[in-house]
Amino acid sequence: IPAEATRSVQKNPQLSMFGQSDSGEPAEVADKKALGSSPAQYIRIESEEQLQLLVEKLKDQPTFAIDSVTDNVANFDFQLKGLSFSYREGEAYFLPVENTSDAKKKVEILRDVLQDKKIMKVGFNLKATILVLRKNEVTLTGHLFDPMLAHYLIEPEASHDLSILCAQYLHYDLLAENSENLTERLCERADQILQLRIKLQAQLEQRRHTKLMSEVEMPLVSVLAAMEFEGVMIDTEALSIMSAELRVESDKVQSDIFQLAGTEFNIASPKQLGEVLFDRLKLLEKPKKTKTGQYATGEDVLTSLAPKSDIAKKILDFREYEKLRSTYVDALPKMISKTDGRVHTDYRQAWAVTGRLSSNNPNLQNIPIRTEKGRLIRKAFIARNKNYLFMSADYSQIELRIAASFARDQTMIEAFRNKRDIHTTTAAKVFKVDLSEVTPDMRRKAKEVNFGILYGSTAFGLAQNLGISRSEAAEIIQSYFSEFDAIKRYMDDTINTAREKEYVETILGRRRYLRDINSRNVTTRGFAERNAINAPIQGSAADIIKIAMVNIYRWLQKEKLKSKMTMQVHDELVFDVHKDEVDVVKQHVVHLMKHAVNLEVPMEVEVGVGSNWLEAH
Repeated sequence: IPAEATRSVQKNPQLSMFGQSDSGEPAEVADKKALGSSPAQYIRIESEEQLQLLVEKLKDQPTFAIDSVTDNVANFDFQLKGLSFSYREGEAYFLPVENTSDAKKKVEILRDVLQDKKIMKVGFNLKATILVLRKNEVTLTGHLFDPMLAHYLIEPEASHDLSILCAQYLHYDLLAENSENLTERLCERADQILQLRIKLQAQLEQRRHTKLMSEVEMPLVSVLAAMEFEGVMIDTEALSIMSAELRVESDKVQSDIFQLAGTEFNIASPKQLGEVLFDRLKLLEKPKKTKTGQYATGEDVLTSLAPKSDIAKKILDFREYEKLRSTYVDALPKMISKTDGRVHTDYRQAWAVTGRLSSNNPNLQNIPIRTEKGRLIRKAFIARNKNYLFMSADYSQIELRIAASFARDQTMIEAFRNKRDIHTTTAAKVFKVDLSEVTPDMRRKAKEVNFGILYGSTAFGLAQNLGISRSEAAEIIQSYFSEFDAIKRYMDDTINTAREKEYVETILGRRRYLRDINSRNVTTRGFAERNAINAPIQGSAADIIKIAMVNIYRWLQKEKLKSKMTMQVHDELVFDVHKDEVDVVKQHVVHLMKHAVNLEVPMEVEVGVGSNWLEAH
């Protein structure tokens, strides 16, 4: 722990509920002037007797704030360095922790009050505190409130930094945020976190977000903390073999590229690559350039060249192999915890404006699945031991089902209810043929249209994605809207409502603000209109899987099963399932996912079981 700075710590025998410390000295107090208020009283707890007195005081409170500090060691190997508490404005207490045994001892004294279900606990980024307490064998329970998540619902596109929220809602500057004085810093945080709850609770009520907060986002905090705590086992030997294979593939493709180019160059250099492709090989008459005047060599440019150019295709392959190796294959082993030999991703709940979860270290959402080599990464995610299997449960076409339900499009609803392939159904309608006459090419085009429409795809975008003319793409879109007029009506109505309110809502009332929807700038307005169509659908998919996660977690807890939910990726939930529990877990997970909400269209869930993630998915 950093040495306490003397500027803000003074002896103040008048203040403390503790009176004299064991040594006869009064408790240390940091007097801190809050902006426009009386001095704050921040107390460092120096003895077990003082801690017991604090516990007695906390037991009598309906609500208290809690904050934590760790040593910030990466890969889930962090240790607790201190806790702070506040139950009254302008008063807070800091409990320093010396080492792991000291942490266990002090957290044990706090166990009953931390696990008291009657007391509300308020914490900023509360998941971090839940995790560090869980490491010390205590589960933070009771009604929980996180101002960071409250603000995420209120202003999803804004920053949710504590200092910004304090300035905005409390007109207070966090003066000690970078202070080495932990008493001052942690006490100030707990003090302000407690005060933020009242302000943000009022904002949630005003926007009708209290149910979304209390029934979805806050229960999900404990679910994500439990998933992170479990972590997932990684097969390092498989990754080592994969790394060597990718290196061989990269070297071979690099050699092919040099041969096709007739010269050696740095493939990773956009400047050198552009000069080879467009000056030397002249692959385009009028190549695009970046703002800096270099040739554009991004994925979109190379993808458009690939069908007619071997070198462009091989450069895309080279980039894929190098990215897989550096971002995943060689990086994952470095993320393994020394404590338990597992990888513990950090789920970010207040990140994506759509309501979707994101993850970091590793970023599970970005693990590639479109290519064969990308999918192989999943082979390295394995069950925890020989008594367990990997289980994957994935919502099938959830966004299309939500769109059909919102639009009340009878053709789509009927197709989903009768378990007909939605892309084949769409192709039959758009190309005006019988279902039996739909060709693979027609289905491919229909699939692109189905998903493209949800993301506001234009004739230009569709033409590029399908490799067809813009006029043919326009005809396909026109035919689509003619056959699925309810979808067109839903899109128009959604945009009109968004123009009026400047926001759209998901199935649970989560808002996406669209302040540019009435912009005079065509490009800016068009972007907002596309978000108006997609945000309710993508956000509702996020709402649905979050509800499912909360319900599944509660069921696993209630039944005291050995099986654990370990990962969430897009519309997929992943489990470490004990071999004795496979059937019961599979049955209940599917049921709880299917019935998370009631829609016009039934939800479908695809389940797989295997020894690793690739086998299970």
